[in-house]
Amino acid sequence: MVAISSVERPTMECETEHFLMAQRQLDEIALEMGLDRELHERLRYPKRALIVTVPVRMDDGSVKTFTGYRVHHDVTLGPAKGGIRFHPEVNLGEVSCLAMLMTWKCALMGLPYGGAKGGIRVEPWKLSAGETERLTRRYTSEIINLIGPDKDIPAPDMYTNEQTMAWIMDTYSINVGHTVPSVVTGKPVSIGGSFGRTEATGRGVAYCVRRAVKHFGIKNESPSVVVQGFGNVGSVTANLLHQSGYKIVAVSDVYGGIHNPKGIDIPRLLAWLSEHGKVEGFPGTEIVTNKELLEIECDVLVPAALGGVITAANADKLNCKIIVEGANGPTTPEADMMLHDRGIPVIPDILANAGGVTVSYFEWVQGMMHLFWSEDEVNQRLEQIMGRACDQVLELATKDKLRPRMAALRIGVSRIAEAKRLRGLYP
Repeated sequence: MVAISSVERPTMECETEHFLMAQRQLDEIALEMGLDRELHERLRYPKRALIVTVPVRMDDGSVKTFTGYRVHHDVTLGPAKGGIRFHPEVNLGEVSCLAMLMTWKCALMGLPYGGAKGGIRVEPWKLSAGETERLTRRYTSEIINLIGPDKDIPAPDMYTNEQTMAWIMDTYSINVGHTVPSVVTGKPVSIGGSFGRTEATGRGVAYCVRRAVKHFGIKNESPSVVVQGFGNVGSVTANLLHQSGYKIVAVSDVYGGIHNPKGIDIPRLLAWLSEHGKVEGFPGTEIVTNKELLEIECDVLVPAALGGVITAANADKLNCKIIVEGANGPTTPEADMMLHDRGIPVIPDILANAGGVTVSYFEWVQGMMHLFWSEDEVNQRLEQIMGRACDQVLELATKDKLRPRMAALRIGVSRIAEAKRLRGLYP
């Protein structure tokens, strides 16, 4: 493969730290697999990116203006698919990075989708319900030319939920003049959502933990698990693993963490969290910081919060046997290499947290067919697809002595590259 020179390489506004990290992953696997130079170049940047102004009438009568984004990285295999997040750190680079990861994730799982992502730069916790609704609806109207059941299907992400999706679906439907449930996924079951969607990402992470523990020969009858991030993904993962006999020894949320080496009663913790709003103070546990939590001795570490939490600065301090990424991009490339050198396998985000997009695909299919499945059917189909993808990645990693991340990327990138080769370049 011929390297892409700095003279030939275009400069784009999306080239932030997040996006360059995703590019570095692609560049590494492209070199390893001998990817055609021209295909490699086409995959390094988004297909299209939209930046919009989102003016919102606030409750006090004033108007505030926010910035919104929607990025399509690639649509070779089908319509774009990706979440929408509301967060003050949202920017074009982050959204472009996540759109690229969605491309590989959908291809790895065998879904007929391309990768997309969107978001609004906002502090959502400062908005009232009415302000959040007006923000969502105006953003939808600004990106409406990009989205549609055959073009781009958004889903929930950080600080968005099924209510957000209901507002997007309603706004889109009003604009086209008829109800279109399949324009989004992750919406309430009562308006065309799928059973099992809310728990799908955490359920997929739990599947991957169990497969990895078996594959890497963890002999402990009750493997110990640390979960960083006790939101939707982390709490579902912890609860399902607890039900399977795993020992959850530490968890954390945005306020801090708790630790009990003998194990935490997760159902009781969920009830405590519902009442108190944070895990701190749960009886029988000691307080730890999020930094300390990452270094607790355990069999499996599940980072399920923000990206970039495992870095070159702390990778040598981790005391786990396996890492399973519940969050998007929690491990930097430098840390990934350091962990590999230490013999700690990392089950990558594009595999481990793919349960959400997989059940989103089920929801989209059900909506297009107007035929709905039971929760048991959804979970069985999810386990089948997640299990197949896990086995493919772990077998390839073992056979070719690759890091699991590189094995997952090779599968995903090769499928996109083959599809692009067959479709050709127009004109």
